[in-house]
Amino acid sequence: MHRLTRKVRFSITPFLPADINGFNSFSSQPAGDGLAIFFELAVTLDGGLDEKSGFVVNVLDIDTEVRKSVVPVIAERIRTYFKQGRHTGFIEIAQLLAESREKLKSIFTNASVSCLSLQLNPLRAVAIDSREKNMVYFSEKFEFAATHKLWNDSLSEQENFSLFGKCANPAGHGHNYIVEVMVKAAPGDLHVADFQRIVDEKLIRILDHKNLNVDVPHFSKVIPTVENLSVFAWDSLFGRFEKATLHCVTIQETEKTFCSYYGK
Repeated sequence: MHRLTRKVRFSITPFLPADINGFNSFSSQPAGDGLAIFFELAVTLDGGLDEKSGFVVNVLDIDTEVRKSVVPVIAERIRTYFKQGRHTGFIEIAQLLAESREKLKSIFTNASVSCLSLQLNPLRAVAIDSREKNMVYFSEKFEFAATHKLWNDSLSEQENFSLFGKCANPAGHGHNYIVEVMVKAAPGDLHVADFQRIVDEKLIRILDHKNLNVDVPHFSKVIPTVENLSVFAWDSLFGRFEKATLHCVTIQETEKTFCSYYGK
């Protein structure tokens, strides 16, 4: 089985009766006008390959069907909420995603719609999974800066430099790390401020602007690789959320290097 994900971008201008379609789907289509709300909907389809095309589904068909069947529903709901002065919370977002999934399920009959994820801003997303219909997945990115040295005391100096290269520099080196924390919960149990406070108190403050080998006791005996950092982050956050369950922690060390951990 293959898993294909296509991101569809569109903008809604809530105080206008309709949006112009525009000509740039890379930015957003519909295009919005003036101060508009930008959305990015990631559609994940599971299925086998079509022998003739080599596709699970033609991504252009995904674009077309999302803009034809899903975008109008989201646009109508957003305009209604704005006119009513009504907050669009996680319950409403989950309902919109569920309705969108049902519409797409009836269209893509040769592949199953396994996940829909709506990007709320560049650092935050909410998703629904077909296997857990009453839950939503919420993720947000955080940052911290830290120095570390990759070194194994059981190895010789030559062996350390051969294994870790420049990362074994005796004075250490630094990274601006990105942490993405994903939890799953019932839509009504998600509270962003509480989520952020817990991640900040239990993880970010412990790591930010620290020498990991020296200032964080855990890494006095554990090599602070990105893999071990992801485990440390999981252990620091697991069981800390009152009404949400930790699903995944991703540590990004550089633009090209990151590791995700889903627990034992």
